[in-house]
Amino acid sequence: MPNTQNRRSAIKNIVAGTAAITATGMLSSFTKEEKEELKFKLKGNINHSVSPWCYSELTLDQLCITSKEIGITGIDLCGPKDWPTLQKHGMYSPMCNGAEINLTDGFGDTEFHDRLIKQYTEMIPLVAKNGYTNLICFSGSRRGKDDETGWKNCEAGLKKILGLAEKHKVVLCMELLNSKIDHKDYQCNKSSWGAELAKRLSSDNFKLLYDIYHMQIDEGDIIRNITDHHQYIAHFHTGGIPGRHEIDDTQELYYPAVMRAIVATGFKGYVGQEFVPKNADKIASLRKAIQICDV
Repeated sequence: MPNTQNRRSAIKNIVAGTAAITATGMLSSFTKEEKEELKFKLKGNINHSVSPWCYSELTLDQLCITSKEIGITGIDLCGPKDWPTLQKHGMYSPMCNGAEINLTDGFGDTEFHDRLIKQYTEMIPLVAKNGYTNLICFSGSRRGKDDETGWKNCEAGLKKILGLAEKHKVVLCMELLNSKIDHKDYQCNKSSWGAELAKRLSSDNFKLLYDIYHMQIDEGDIIRNITDHHQYIAHFHTGGIPGRHEIDDTQELYYPAVMRAIVATGFKGYVGQEFVPKNADKIASLRKAIQICDV
C-alpha cells in the first residue's frame, strides 16, 4: 500500500494544478474520503455546468464522472439519448437540445416553422417528463430580413408552442450568438434583440441563453447588458476572447467580475463552461475555470 502521506501530497498537487487528471479515470484510484478532499469547497452562489462538445475525447460517462469530482452538477446541450447517462451519474441537464434543426434554420424564417413546431411539440413533453426545464432554440440566419421581420417571424412561430411550454413548465431559450466571427448572418446577435423578442412574447417560458463569449464579440459592455436584461436570461455560457479558449488571464474579460454581476441580479440558474481548452491538461483548465467562476 502506498504511503498515506505521499497520497495526500499527490492530492494537494492535483488541486494546485501541478498534476494532471486525465480521462483514463485517475481519480478512481483514490478512496471516497480522498475524492471528497479533491473537490473544491464551492460557495454555492453559482450552479456550474459544462458542454460536452468541448471535451470530445471524453465519453459522456467520463465527462460526468470527472465533472462530478470537480463539483459540476450539470451537463449542457444534451438530448433524450444522453439523459439516461446523466441520470445514472446524478447529473442534471440544465440546457436541453434536440428539437432544433440547426443554427441557421430557425424561427426567424417562416419556411421552417412547420418542422420546428412539430419537433418542439414532441420534445417539450419529454423535457418535462425527465425533470428538466430549459430547451434551446435559435433565431437562425438573417437572410436579408430587417429586425422587425425577424421579430415578427420568431414571434409567430414561437407563439404556436409557447402554450405547450407553459403547460409543461418548460422554458424555450434562444441562444445569443455573434454574427461577426463564428456565425455570420445570425439574427439574434445582441441581448437587446433577444430582449425585445422576449418583451413581445411576454411569457416566463421564453428566455435567452446569454453566451458571454459571443456577446463580448458582438456587443461588449457585458456587465451592463447582463444587468439591464437579466430578467430575460435563463442560462449563461463562458468562453475566452478571442478564440473561445481558457477563461483565465490569457484573454480579455475578467470573469470573476462578470460572475459577481450575475450573482448580484439574483440569478439562480446555471453557468455553463463552454470554452475549448488549449492546454494539454484540459481537465486542469476546466477545474481552474470553476475556481474562477465560483464567486
